[in-house]
This record gives sequence, C-alpha cells and structure tokens, in this order.
Amino acid sequence: MEKQKLQIVKIGGNVINDEHVLNSFLKNFSTLKEPKILVHGGGKRASEISSAMGLVSKMVNGRRVTNAETLEVVTMVYAGLLNKNITAKLQQFNCNAMGLTGADANVIIAHKRDINDVDYGFVGDIDKINPEMISLLLENKITPVFCAITHNKKGQLLNTNADTIAAEIAIGMSKLFETEINYVFELQGVLKNIEDENSIIEKINLKKYKQLVDEGIIANGMLPKLQNCFNALENGVGKVKIGDASLINSTTTKYTTLSLK
Repeated sequence: MEKQKLQIVKIGGNVINDEHVLNSFLKNFSTLKEPKILVHGGGKRASEISSAMGLVSKMVNGRRVTNAETLEVVTMVYAGLLNKNITAKLQQFNCNAMGLTGADANVIIAHKRDINDVDYGFVGDIDKINPEMISLLLENKITPVFCAITHNKKGQLLNTNADTIAAEIAIGMSKLFETEINYVFELQGVLKNIEDENSIIEKINLKKYKQLVDEGIIANGMLPKLQNCFNALENGVGKVKIGDASLINSTTTKYTTLSLK
C-alpha cells in the first residue's frame, strides 16, 4: 500500500522576524494539503530578548549554550510568544493548528547533551519521537506546530535545535508516511559564496556535501543544518529541500535539493 505524503516544514531566521514575510509564508503554508507539520526556531528573537534582559548568548559550533536563565527565556519566547502567535495566525488562515513542545502528549523525549566535554547547559539531543500520537493529530486534520523545546521525561525542559526536531520528526514519521522536509529561511538555498545571494548550489549529494565541508563553504550554522538533512535522508526521509519562503508553493526559481547520490 502506497504511503500518504507528509510535508514537514521548518522555518527560521528572518522568516520569523519579519512580520510581512511570516504572514505571507503562513498564508501559503495553510493552503498546503494535509497532512503537514510546521516546526519553528526563533533563536534571533530569543537573542534579542536575552540581550534586552542583560543576558549574553553563547554559541558553540553553531549551537546555543543554554544556562538556567537562558532556558527560561527561550521557553517563554519559543513555546509562548512565537508558538502561539504562529498558531493564531494559522487559525486566521483556516488551518486548524495546535502549538506544541516536545513535552506535550510526550511527543519528543530528549536527553541533556554531553559531547566532547563541552557543557551546552540545558540543551537536548533527541532520543525518541512518538509518531502514533502525532499521527492522531494529523488524522483529525490538526496541523502540529512544534517549537524548539523538548523534555527528558524527568520534569526537565530542554532547548533543542529546531532543524534537528524537523529531521527527527520526519525520520520518525517515515515509518507511517512518505516524508519530505522543507527548510525555509531567508536565503534561496545553500550558497557557494556567502557574499553572493545568487550563488545557489541547486543540487548537493553526499559526496558533494563532504567536499563543500572540506572546502569550508559549508560552515558555521549551515553545518549542523546539513548534518541534519543528510541524517534524515540516510534514515528514511524521501526528500529534503532548502530555500526561502517561496519554496513551499514552488514560485521560487531556485532552491537547494539534497540527495544521497
């Protein structure tokens, strides 16, 4: 029996910060046929609010270090301000959405990261997705909207990379659906030259990806993003695309498509 298609769309960067772009994107997203899932970040907004509160954001290898104070801020920003605003806007466009963290309905369980003796604080790496619970929402025509907060099932919330959440949801749901991930941010795709917005690399396979990493073209925040992409492709996800807000309704002329071969 052929699996039903499921689109997982992750938004971040200036797509979230620019009210006009966000509204336009959400209007287009709402027209996508069900089933669909939206995942959002919000690191820039969290950094702005943290800074206004006198807190200093620290990044290691493109990932945020989260102390107890920062965790409070990102939880308020991701799970509160951004998540509920996005959910309300989708309702405006007649998309019946439900805003979620990983703790809600126990859909995403994670553990506190401990890699190479680097203390990332309350940052979570995902252990398990609950595809059956997510499917229950989809079957009832509810579009889940996930923010970048998970939990460890021991009462602790964890700040978790939204790109990773999108990838792991897609992997988990691939057992039940034919899954596709669209990573949407302010650029039209992966750039060969960060100074040239038109230098889009339209196709990247695994061999090309490793070459671009060795050449330093894929670096900084783009590195963990593409690590998630290829992890997803290697674990059951059918298709991954990276581009700007026009990606989901195919009005864009160019974007980056990732494949293993």
